[in-house]
Amino acid sequence: MQKILVHYKSDSELEPVYSSEAASGADLKADINENIIVKAGAKVIIPTGIYLEIPPGFEAQIRPRSGLAARCAITVLNTPGTIDADYRGEVKVILINLGTEDFTIKRGDRIAQMVFAPVVRAQLEKTFELNDSNRGSGGFGSTGIHG
Repeated sequence: MQKILVHYKSDSELEPVYSSEAASGADLKADINENIIVKAGAKVIIPTGIYLEIPPGFEAQIRPRSGLAARCAITVLNTPGTIDADYRGEVKVILINLGTEDFTIKRGDRIAQMVFAPVVRAQLEKTFELNDSNRGSGGFGSTGIHG
């Protein structure tokens, strides 16, 4: 288990929590004083009131909550959002309402989940030619849609 330091701007009631013993992501909560209405088709940035000290070699990934996505069409716009190890600012979540109805966010609502993951940094080497592969330059959908 990797230790991550968490600083709270305000209430510890907004602490990220794992909702079950085997949960991969810790739920992030809205640190807002007034309700925020996310209009259909609109995006908002929601503060969480937490600051992280992530050790080098790790990142935090901000991901949607499946229940919000399935029931209300609320998702994280830049999925997954990345919190780098050297970032010390407040963690904020970019939410978008892909539904047809406005959605209200209240203080303490669980708005996203945060997963910690190891990061592999590549050594990028410039080349003028790449080796061939079976797929070649085939892009989106080039391997088929079904089975």
